[in-house]
Formats: sequence, C-alpha cells, structure tokens
Amino acid sequence: MSGGSTLTTLYTAYGVRSFGDGFAVIIMPAYLTAIGYTPFQVGLVATAALLGSSLLTLAIGFVAPRHDLRNLLLVGAGLVAATGFLFPQVEHVAFVLLVAFVGTINPSGGSAGVLVPLEHAMLAQGVADRDRTAAFARYSLIGALATAAGALCAAAPDFLVAAGHDRLGAFRGMFYAYGALGLVGAVLYARLPHVEMHEAKTSTPLGPSRGIVYRLAVLFSIDSFAGGLAVQSLLALWLFERFDLSLSAASLFFFWSGVLTAFSYPVAVRIASRIGLVNTMVFTHIPSSIFLILAAFSPNLILTLGLLLARSALSQMDVPTRTSYVMAVVTPAERTAAASVTAVPRSLAASLSPALAGALLATPFSGLPFVACGVLKIVYDLALLYQFRHVKPPEERREA
Repeated sequence: MSGGSTLTTLYTAYGVRSFGDGFAVIIMPAYLTAIGYTPFQVGLVATAALLGSSLLTLAIGFVAPRHDLRNLLLVGAGLVAATGFLFPQVEHVAFVLLVAFVGTINPSGGSAGVLVPLEHAMLAQGVADRDRTAAFARYSLIGALATAAGALCAAAPDFLVAAGHDRLGAFRGMFYAYGALGLVGAVLYARLPHVEMHEAKTSTPLGPSRGIVYRLAVLFSIDSFAGGLAVQSLLALWLFERFDLSLSAASLFFFWSGVLTAFSYPVAVRIASRIGLVNTMVFTHIPSSIFLILAAFSPNLILTLGLLLARSALSQMDVPTRTSYVMAVVTPAERTAAASVTAVPRSLAASLSPALAGALLATPFSGLPFVACGVLKIVYDLALLYQFRHVKPPEERREA
C-alpha cells in the first residue's frame, strides 16, 4: 500500500471511530441517568473509563516498538467492538465500572485512547517535516467532523421513542451501533501495511529526548486534569440538569460544537506557520478557557450555549499543533513511546477529575468544575509558554 493510501485508510478509520465517540459521549450520561445513576456515579464511570484507557495506552506505548503496529490496531478495534456489545448488557454499578475500565468509550469526546498513539506513530513516519502539522490537522479535522456527525445522531433515541420504541432499548441499540463501528474499523486496519519500528528496538524506548518528553508529560497532565473537570459527558449532564436541555437539543449543540472544532484545525495550521506551534497552543487556549469560566456563571441557556460554542472554536486548536510538536522534538525511533508517555499521564490525570466534577455538580453552584477547569488550563498555558518557547521543531529552526 502506498503512503497516500495508508494515510487515507488511517483517516477513514479514525473518522469511523470518532463517529461512534460522537454519539456515545452524549448517550452514556443519558443512559446512565435513565437507569438511575446519580451525577456522582456518572462521574465515577467517566473516571473508570479514562483510567482504564490510560493504563492500556501506557502498555501499548512500550509494547509497540517491538510489535507490528497494524496488528496492535486490529486488537484495539476489537476492543471497541467488545465495549459496544457489552456496555448495555450490565446495569449494576460494579459491572458498568468494570466494562468502562477495560473498554474504549471516551467520555471526553477528544482524541484519546489506546489506538491514538499507534495511529500517530504510523502517520508521522509517512510525511515530511514540512507536511507533518498539516497531516495531523487533517487527521483532527476528519475526526472532529465525524464526531460532530455522531453527536447529531445522538438524537436517534428521541425519534425512536416517538415512534413507539422503548427508551432503554433505543439507548442499547446505540451502543450496539458503536460496537459495529469497531468491526468496521478492524476491516479498515486490516488493509494497512505491516509496520514495525525496527529502529526503536532498543532497551529504552525513550533516549535522547527523554527530558523534553517528561517535562511535556507533566505539563500536559495539568491540562488534562483540568479538562477532566469538563469532559463532554459531564458537560452534557450539566446542560440536562441545569437547563433541562433535551437529548435532541443537546445533540444539535454538540454537532455545531464539533463543526466549529473541526474547522479550527486548518486555521491552527495557518496560525502555527506564522507564530509557531507553542505560541499557537497557548494564545488560542487561554481565550477558550475564559469563555468556559464565563459560561459557568451564565444565567440563561442561549448565552451559555453561545459561550460554549465560542470556546469550541478555539479550545482544540492545540490538538494538531501539540501532536505535531511532540513528534517533531523527538527522534523518529522515539515517536511511539513519546506519543504514549505524553498521552498516558494526560489520560491518567484526566481520569482523576470526572468523579470530583460529578460531586461538584451537586453543589449549590453547579458551574464550579468549569471555573476550576478554566483557571487550571490558563496556568498550564502560561507554564508551557515559559518552559518551551525556545524549544523549536525542525521546520521553525530552519526558518529562523
């Protein structure tokens, strides 16, 4: 398979998976609420999902340098399918937590999970330095558009109930659809070439770039702990509880939120080509955090949704730029481990905060987790700028 065909297959597989994430992130809190879960219990499920994903991603990051990336992607796709088929089969909180822990449902709705570092490593080695940020932006754009389309489909249970179907049965059908998309992903991954990172077969997956990677991992953890306070599942739950937003209205909101996020990615590439990757991450992220803080205090639904949409247009511009930056400042042999080592602490940190956010949602000021999220993210942005403003990727060093 040619390099272009490999990229197309990776983009398509990521799009299919993101479509499933788009509706699962909204369906999950609605389904759990329907079977009697409290906001705190929903937060616990989100924590379990993120924690399990983190540990599995860490393991994959250190296994991948000695194994075929294609085969690992196939295993991951199988796990997606198993998650979708098992999740609606259990209702007791202990079993739901177990399935969430070992499964792949992503309550954050972002680019996370066991398959992400594998796709990043395969994608990065197929493009030149000058094309790397654009390639990751296309990857993120496709995923965000697919997530938005999936969010729109989260309204399906309302239509099925209106047509006379059982509400819980409609929710379960959506999880089965999520599992079926995992099988579609497996078919796509099977078309990829076998790729082994032969140059990475050393006793230490991280070498000369270890210090940079560890510093980035610490900072990314602060960002992700903050982000875990406002994962999309809990944001949806907050909108349901505070403004009595319907599932159909929530799906429409998250659709437009996803569209704005998607088209922010190519804009991020253009900005990064002018001011650099780190500056782009920081100077788009801070305004988005301010919008989130303002939304927490907003007294009415329309203003709240407007502020959250403004946040969506800016908050994810750091995704392709951050990924490109990590891939740029390490050697090719370190890329899979670097992707995992920077991704896993992010996921671990993010997994700690949804349960806390669920408890905070039950306080008299239910917007408190979003205020805390915004403040911590601003602290992260300023620390990132201070620590890495002089660490340039190859393309920026050449231009200088």
